[in-house]
Amino acid sequence: MIPARTERRRTPRKMIFIPAWTWMTLFLAMALFLPNATTVRKEYSSVDALRNQLIELDLSLQRKLFDPKWTDVPVASSIREALEAYDVIGSVLEEPSLEVKEEHLAVLDPIWSWARMKKDMRTIEGLYETFRRERKEALQGQGPVDVDKWVSFAKTILDDPNASVPAALSRMADIVVLDKLFMSAYKEGTFRICNQQQSPQELLYTMYNTIALTETKALAVVQFSYNILRLFKQGNFTEEMKVQKEAYESRMYQTLRAVRTAMAHAPRDLWRCDPAEHKPESTYTELKQVFQSYVINEVDMNRDKTCRESCGFYNYAKVEGCYENQFCSRQRRCNGRLINCQYVDSDMWICPSERNSDRRYEYIEYENGRVLGKKDTCTRETVKVDSWWRWLFWHCSYCICSCDDHNASSDRYFSLQAVVSDFANNKVITGIRLRKKNHIVYMQIKEGVLLPRGGINDSTTAWREIEEFSILDPDLVEGVDYYTLGWNQTEVDLDDVVGPSNHVLIGVKFRKLGSHLNLEVLTTPFNFTTGKLIRPHDNKLWHSNENTDNSDESKRSFLDIRKPDVPTQHNARSEPDSTHNQYLKFKTTDLDKDAGQTTVPFLDVQPIVPNPLVPLSGAGIFHKGSPGSGGFLALKIITYNFADHLHVDFAPSPVLDRNNEIGEIRVF
Repeated sequence: MIPARTERRRTPRKMIFIPAWTWMTLFLAMALFLPNATTVRKEYSSVDALRNQLIELDLSLQRKLFDPKWTDVPVASSIREALEAYDVIGSVLEEPSLEVKEEHLAVLDPIWSWARMKKDMRTIEGLYETFRRERKEALQGQGPVDVDKWVSFAKTILDDPNASVPAALSRMADIVVLDKLFMSAYKEGTFRICNQQQSPQELLYTMYNTIALTETKALAVVQFSYNILRLFKQGNFTEEMKVQKEAYESRMYQTLRAVRTAMAHAPRDLWRCDPAEHKPESTYTELKQVFQSYVINEVDMNRDKTCRESCGFYNYAKVEGCYENQFCSRQRRCNGRLINCQYVDSDMWICPSERNSDRRYEYIEYENGRVLGKKDTCTRETVKVDSWWRWLFWHCSYCICSCDDHNASSDRYFSLQAVVSDFANNKVITGIRLRKKNHIVYMQIKEGVLLPRGGINDSTTAWREIEEFSILDPDLVEGVDYYTLGWNQTEVDLDDVVGPSNHVLIGVKFRKLGSHLNLEVLTTPFNFTTGKLIRPHDNKLWHSNENTDNSDESKRSFLDIRKPDVPTQHNARSEPDSTHNQYLKFKTTDLDKDAGQTTVPFLDVQPIVPNPLVPLSGAGIFHKGSPGSGGFLALKIITYNFADHLHVDFAPSPVLDRNNEIGEIRVF
């Protein structure tokens, strides 16, 4: 019942006049104390934040060194003051965690412009290393600073025709902008994704960090050099410093624009290509004894033991007996349902598989010449199997059906239980893989402690132990705790599932959506600058794709795997051939190619872990294969989007190049 609404008599209120200056004061207060109400606070990447610190340090140092009060201070003392200031920022610039290993960018080696870039970066790194070493020695010594040595160093940095840092920076800028270095890297990284453990976007971010860190070191030695020469009365250098500052700002703006343009196009997906050698339970696993072709006579598919129907009549049946212990007594019985029976020919020779094999037959050869499977694989004596006539009217035919085989050795179960990182201790997911244990398929996660600005503490990373269970546990519920593959539920949804921006991945799970196996991901917001998860207990949220093959809008499409063979026996390399919002069905291999003895697709169980480690935004499940192969069902990860954290606090420079065309890129 809806309660009656109570009417209240309204008392007239006096109008209150608020002066305009009061409103202005309120708005100013909001702007000062509630910055989020007017502007979005920038969160900088590590190298961008470091650059800002260096610029502030130089401004502070100049104010101090060239203050009139310091006029009578000896030059050597001023140089020591400068060295001490740059030693502070150097301790951060030289932090090992900022260094990028060469292996992380090795995939770019075929790019000629990258080789030229590395040559100039090595020059700068060598000069900076000299600066670092000499700086340490000068500060550790007790005697006066060698002024002449530092003046010579400053002139080398600025003017030496073979080692001028400003000249090297100018060449690097031309490579980035005019040679479209980041676009080339994006194409190469996508083309050679199998040779790296980074998503194409992460590769660009790693490359940007390398270039930006080198340019920041260059800025440090250039600023230091001008300050030294100015202290030693080698000139005022005000105009030169202004020109260099403007050039640096222009370079950084153009570099940032170039990398952000490329990162906007670059996918964040990371998945594993086929290994050099397929190894069971190491690189792949097979769902054994789930769906398999099965030879059976019509007389054994009905309780009356009649032969009045055709094979096609038995779309849904089961084994009802073994008439007179014929061929049925010489093969492993199908304990589940028989689906989609068909007639091929009356008489055949069957090569039975070894007794410990998961197959039933190596091949079947019919009298009409048709061969199902590969005839050269038989190691046992063939068995002659003939249909027969009953009373001249009824033909007791041997049919071939699909057996949905429920037995203790069947790998038909998927865990539906959530796998979540230890987010209470600020751990996030850094990797993922599929594992099969005791006939149940699980997702396993690798976790690690999240650090400031998207870092991961390598020393804390580990694979989280799988919480195994048995489907015989009476407290577990099918469809809630585990999913069972069967003739009436063979579908898997193929999706990329990503959380909102500024969220990181902390959990994954499968769920049952209708009859489909469906992927869900758990994310939570975090503070990029501090690296702390923001109240994950309260803010965590599951995400998934709710679309089905019966949805009115955004209906799922079906990925048909046609005439599939055993994927590990296929020479062609598997490529992703599914898209988001599709689904596939587990099925038997093709009759002609494999006698229908294998359930496909296989599962790719290779771990997917980015190197270097980064937080993730989501995960996906997809199919990779090639024409004529059953392929692999595989997981992917979606790396965090760092593009929003690349900033320079300079006025925009004129755009030198507007050509952002990428063109078509194929992955090999």
